[in-house]
Amino acid sequence: MPFALLLLGLAVFAQGTSEFMLSGLVPDIARDLGVSVPAAGALTSAFAVGMVVGAPLMAVLGRRWSRRGALLAFLLAFLAVHAVGALTDSFAVLLATRVAGALANAGFLAVALVTAVGMVPPDAKGRATSMLLGGVTLACVIGVPAGALLGQVWGWRSAFWAVVLLSLPAVVAVARSVPGGSADAGERPALGAELRALRSPRLRLTLLLGALVNGATFCTFTFLAPLATHVTGLGSGWVPGVLALFGAGSFIGVSVGGRLADRWPVPVLMAGGAALCAGWVALALGAGSPAGALGLVLVQGALSFGVGSTLISQVLYAAPGAPTLAGGFATAAFNVGAALGPWAGGTAIGAGLGYRSPLWVSAGLVALCLATAAVGFRRREAALVR
Repeated sequence: MPFALLLLGLAVFAQGTSEFMLSGLVPDIARDLGVSVPAAGALTSAFAVGMVVGAPLMAVLGRRWSRRGALLAFLLAFLAVHAVGALTDSFAVLLATRVAGALANAGFLAVALVTAVGMVPPDAKGRATSMLLGGVTLACVIGVPAGALLGQVWGWRSAFWAVVLLSLPAVVAVARSVPGGSADAGERPALGAELRALRSPRLRLTLLLGALVNGATFCTFTFLAPLATHVTGLGSGWVPGVLALFGAGSFIGVSVGGRLADRWPVPVLMAGGAALCAGWVALALGAGSPAGALGLVLVQGALSFGVGSTLISQVLYAAPGAPTLAGGFATAAFNVGAALGPWAGGTAIGAGLGYRSPLWVSAGLVALCLATAAVGFRRREAALVR
């Protein structure tokens, strides 16, 4: 794999730390800014909404720039809004910075996905995607627990400043590693042709499955800290370790999924999806046992990101006629799930169903994903027979 791809992963690590770190900071933010825990959890949904809206729009905008220019512009904007978020005392302003940061993140990731798959042979999209998303999983392993630890020691604002500092070397890395030419403008299909290529039934099905799986992941991940302290009975000092366990699992899942996704995508998705659904049920039932809960957090991180990264690579395989927009629509679809998942989990908690309820919601979303995939595959086979 090209060294430049690793450097793109560094930038994704900085942005992934910001996207996920609120999982360990939600209680502190809620207390400091005078809002409820479900309301503070909406900061994750706000980020996801910005990603949903921004990914296709920023992908279109990025067509006008060189890839290096687009990546740098998005990364610098991301850095700036985090500085504002670290300084504000207003929940409304913090919410706005999350949306603005998400727009920048969406643009960066959409361009980075296309840049990454352009660096490897056509049959290695899964491995390229997994290496890029390795930055996200390392954010779970290192960045998110570190952010939670910083929040406990110096307050949640210190975690935002850490993201600013983390983004600075990423700016240098992108400036030095990504070519600064015309972004292959002469080789791109017209915008209308790319949009028509996105109408593929296979692509629409894959995007829907990705949204459901990611919704399940974020539904539980957003409320993992209160689950660990209120249900499992662990002290607040355990929260960074719990988040690190989920992140370690996610890194394992992306690494293994990336190697299997190019050759056996359907078995990975169906077997992995079934195990993922069963795992959420098991965690919901066994969350009161510290040993069982910690083991399942690791397993669920691996399954969630293994299945999720495979679906991202399948989006890129399903849209060969949309080389610049496929990454944007993959990002948007997955963040539809990242927006709806925390909302659904917060709604369940707000209804008085307790901190186990997001786990049951996650299990239901994955079950719906499996049922949708089965129906879609049968229809596809029937169409081929005709």
